[in-house]
Amino acid sequence: MLSFLKYVLATIVGLFLFMVLGFFVMVGIGALFSKSDTTVIEENTVLRLDLERPILEVVEEDPISEALAPFTGEIPSVGIKDLRDALKKASADGKIKGIYLKSGDPASGWAVLEEVRDALSEFKKSGKFIYAYSEGYSEKGYYLASVADAIYLSEFGDFEWNGLSVEYDFYKGTLDKLEIRPEVFRVGEFKSAVEPFLRSDMSEPSRKQASEMIGGINGHFLKQVSAARGISVDLLKGWADSLSIEKAADALQRKLVTNVGYYDEFEDDIKGKIGIEKDKKIKFVGVKKYLSSTSAGEEGDYNKRIAVVIADGEIVGAGASGDGVITAENLIKQLRKVRENDKVKAVVLRINSPGGSALASDLIWREVKLTAGKKPLIASMGNVAASGGYYIAMAADTIVAQPNTITGSIGIFGLMLNIEPFMKNKLGITFDRVTTNPHSDWPTATRSMTDFEKQKIQSSVEHGYDVFTAKAAQGRKMSQDELKKFAEGRVWSGIDAKQHNLVDVLGGLDQAITLAAGAAGLKEGEYRVRYFPESKDWREELISSLTGSDDEEALSKVLGPLAPYAKAYQRLQRMEGIQARLPFEMRIN
Repeated sequence: MLSFLKYVLATIVGLFLFMVLGFFVMVGIGALFSKSDTTVIEENTVLRLDLERPILEVVEEDPISEALAPFTGEIPSVGIKDLRDALKKASADGKIKGIYLKSGDPASGWAVLEEVRDALSEFKKSGKFIYAYSEGYSEKGYYLASVADAIYLSEFGDFEWNGLSVEYDFYKGTLDKLEIRPEVFRVGEFKSAVEPFLRSDMSEPSRKQASEMIGGINGHFLKQVSAARGISVDLLKGWADSLSIEKAADALQRKLVTNVGYYDEFEDDIKGKIGIEKDKKIKFVGVKKYLSSTSAGEEGDYNKRIAVVIADGEIVGAGASGDGVITAENLIKQLRKVRENDKVKAVVLRINSPGGSALASDLIWREVKLTAGKKPLIASMGNVAASGGYYIAMAADTIVAQPNTITGSIGIFGLMLNIEPFMKNKLGITFDRVTTNPHSDWPTATRSMTDFEKQKIQSSVEHGYDVFTAKAAQGRKMSQDELKKFAEGRVWSGIDAKQHNLVDVLGGLDQAITLAAGAAGLKEGEYRVRYFPESKDWREELISSLTGSDDEEALSKVLGPLAPYAKAYQRLQRMEGIQARLPFEMRIN
């Protein structure tokens, strides 16, 4: 009886707590629906940029996730577009006195950081201050902070200054243990996307291209820091070689930071800068709230628009969907939409993709070419626009890339996995078949291919490579033989790609938009910029926010450090047919 009463009491308490929690959730949702969309900015306000989070192309509103973030531990993302818009608005806003920059270790690629850094440098032209504070800096984080007027580092804070590296994952050992035999078909000495299945380390051609690529990115990084801090590149290189920056005082002595101090000292410095008493609080405002503040409205003619079409993720064919992928059908739909819209005078295709399906890439290329035939179209490359990502840019009038964009990788491959030994020897499952023709069951993963069948796939890969290089040569206005010198799957930095005429202009999205407007005969202030796919109002996303998160987010939460390998398996499952893509993982640290 005592146990029964205990369970009844526990149930009653549980129901009560559930009702209380439900009440507060409903109150929160009601507040979200009823709250004003406008924030009032007061005098002497400081814009706070917290960039120690994922920096994405565009971030959809998700108020439920934001409200629950303190309980779930989820780190909200910030969009490049929002950052640029906020910085541009703040530079002309008399109520914003400066910026508090927090950029210790941003979760983003180098080209996106370049976009943000350029926007910060442009903001400084207004004469307003940028003060940075962090408890530690990675090289990526310091790259952003290096433009600041004051750079604070806590006394026991880390300061990473040891150079860059690029790291790949290899799966040959796993496949050997599982007795899964990969059949690989490729064209190009440098097409290293297949190496994770064939090797346990990098080939010499792959090592050569990775070394030159990372060297170009590191050289640009050092050059930019040198210009910002007035320190020679040779000194910066020497400090990395000798690991001589071990503590905050070392960074201060070498003038990489301006102050070693705590956050309260940092705040006091800002108070003195904006002229308020030390016992007063600084009025900080975040990017999202600042963008919702009262504005004079959009500039430019509503009937004259520059469309920015976002292509972000792995390129896949029909049947795949979700965040982190570019579905050919969806991107084609967006391109047709802007092409047929008379209000859209020019298009910018913003690409952040390692490639993927060769067929899907070719279908998108066709739509890009049709759009470029009707109105000016500029390709803007983000962190990576390589292989299939480069393929879909080839038909643009002009290609714009950052100096540290990863691009090129003009080459394709085919991959088949023979799982027959694994199924038989590990699981005891065997296969048998009846066919009407010698190759009726081909291609299949449950038997070895004949040499004749292998040659058929290899011929298809070689044909695809010929089509790829022919279209690239046509887009770049050079002979196919000349273009092939820079193809063979070789990966380039944006700087090297420009030298080889694979891109036209070094710059970011803003420059691409300016070029698109100029090509359409539009001057600054005469047009509006619209992003596609168009963002839904957060209220439209409320139900989907309550019903769950995307697969990648769920994987990260459940599997933690093993999530990248589960994601690699998902990508492997999507690799049907001929592929135009980079190696599985390219981590630049």
